[in-house]
Amino acid sequence: MIVNLKIFPWNGSVMYDSGNWNLEVGDMVIVNVDSGTEIATVEEINIETETKKDILKIIRKATSVDIGAAEKNNQKCVEIIKTCRNLVKENKLPMKIVDVHLSFDGGKIIFSFIAESRIDFRALVKSLSRNFQRSVRLHQIGSRDEAKGKGGFGVCGCQLCCVKFLKDLPSVTTEDARVQQMGHRGSERISGLCGRLKCCLGFESEQYRELLKNMPNVGKAVKVDGKKCAVTEIDTLSQKVTVKFEDGNRKKISIEDLK
Repeated sequence: MIVNLKIFPWNGSVMYDSGNWNLEVGDMVIVNVDSGTEIATVEEINIETETKKDILKIIRKATSVDIGAAEKNNQKCVEIIKTCRNLVKENKLPMKIVDVHLSFDGGKIIFSFIAESRIDFRALVKSLSRNFQRSVRLHQIGSRDEAKGKGGFGVCGCQLCCVKFLKDLPSVTTEDARVQQMGHRGSERISGLCGRLKCCLGFESEQYRELLKNMPNVGKAVKVDGKKCAVTEIDTLSQKVTVKFEDGNRKKISIEDLK
């Protein structure tokens, strides 16, 4: 049985073979990763995949002792991240430390950070390694990854899409907002908690693009019932437009009535 596991807060789910372990969503398990051994949470069960060849197997279900050790690691992370942020300030590095992860075996510390450009953090890594006497790694993430890791609720009142169901973060552009006639609302209205364009802008953009193929542009000169007029507004979903006649009157009509 293939399951999806959440290992690091800033990364997506990872597929593992459950082996002979009977698992449920929310269970904690112990797995091997590149950096050693980690504790992970089961997010999804019975994942469809074409092959199991390169999928690692879960070592075992986490015991109460394992879970207790992981909680102690999380408590240590509070002081670890404070120390790192202080060192970042001392070195005047243009970066934001978002989160920290202490490996399950306690031998490695992984910091996630956000930066606008490349950062030379070699001196920071040396200071951190000397301070904590552990292997230290810095992992750069984006602001959308931060929101996914931290969680929260959007202006719609629902849990963030990136947290609730999006496995991958789709690319969203200003064109997605424009085709849905939302570009004029201002960045604060179409941006999510991460400061980037809302993921939901990409959900229906293709349907809007298809519908727009039959729509005239605003300002186009047309005729309705033999009278000259110009398109002033378009309603993509209803496939209707508002036209303005030469005498100043306006009328909303279906695009099928345009000539």
